[in-house]
Amino acid sequence: MRSPLPLLTVEDYLNAEAKSPTRHEYVGGYLFAMAGASEEHNIIVVNISSLLRPHLRGSSCRVFVSDMKVKVQDDIFYYPDLLVTCNPQDNHRYFKTQPSLIIQVLSETTETTDRREKLINYQTLDSLKEYILVSQDQMQVEIYRQDDQGNWTIQILGQKDNLILESVGLTLTMGQIYEDVFNT
Repeated sequence: MRSPLPLLTVEDYLNAEAKSPTRHEYVGGYLFAMAGASEEHNIIVVNISSLLRPHLRGSSCRVFVSDMKVKVQDDIFYYPDLLVTCNPQDNHRYFKTQPSLIIQVLSETTETTDRREKLINYQTLDSLKEYILVSQDQMQVEIYRQDDQGNWTIQILGQKDNLILESVGLTLTMGQIYEDVFNT
């Protein structure tokens, strides 16, 4: 005998997520629990966010880490490692809908999803200008960038390169990104 998998509505998801000690991403009615992150992962997120926050101070842009959801479509919610929204109207308390920058630190368990599913879904957001994938195993950063015509390009950076975040006007060195992770 077969039983259908129960699907959660968006409303049920948002209500349950507000009370849950575990974060869950939501895709088409299904929940996906978020695993914990490594020390390296956390250091990289702190390094980048600690540079973004003072840079954005006084502007309309706000940076969020790990616990802020992005609503990609009516039935898709993700938790990126970092996101920046510069639209004052993007003010929902528990999720954002108009990020200009999303940064994801790659983990062994989520890398495939980050590179495929999330890349494709994030690219449907008109507001998103840059989707950044940061390796935690080597000094490598991938930049997916949308140009003024809506076309996406990819750039892969190595140890000697700088990460230019055009969406927020900030340049980061690999040494700043990977401080206390690798000897730079």
